[in-house]
Amino acid sequence: MTETTERADVGPPPDAQLWDLIAQGDHAAFTELFERHAEAVWNYAYRLTASWSQAEDLLSATFLTAWRKRGEARLVRDSALPWLYTVTANRARTERRASRRALRLVAKLVPQDERDHADDVADRTDAQRRLAVVVAAIAELPRSEREIAQLCLLGDVSTADAATLLGIAESSVRARVSRTRAHLRALTSEDTP
Repeated sequence: MTETTERADVGPPPDAQLWDLIAQGDHAAFTELFERHAEAVWNYAYRLTASWSQAEDLLSATFLTAWRKRGEARLVRDSALPWLYTVTANRARTERRASRRALRLVAKLVPQDERDHADDVADRTDAQRRLAVVVAAIAELPRSEREIAQLCLLGDVSTADAATLLGIAESSVRARVSRTRAHLRALTSEDTP
């Protein structure tokens, strides 16, 4: 058996191994980690924001943070994805607060009867509207339920991984997921999935 054949049988290195290489400054390992998880992180960011451009920005910011924090982060079950989701959610929350402050400032400067063309375009897509309703409902949840919604419902992180990440029992996570779903149903209309 040749050396090339042996390597092909081994498969790609796990995230934990890539993370160790990244901590040493290995750019190729970082590129591989990015290529492995970029789509999942972008999809998660899109579900948090209901905006393609914001999802792109969050993807970039998340991986920039990953590079800056290399060697400091703790991976859950040797997967970088839960950590990347947490960074994405934190960045989205920070940007949402900054946007609200900016909107309050703009509201003081622009007459209320003028509407931005970008708002009209965004309102045309029904799927984005429904996602925006859900994202807004998640923002109204208490902090513990909001974290669970972002990780388990939007991010598809398992209850076991969420429990490890949040430092609580898995049964508590399952209970919070159930309570969060009920709370979201009460906050959103019947036609919003």
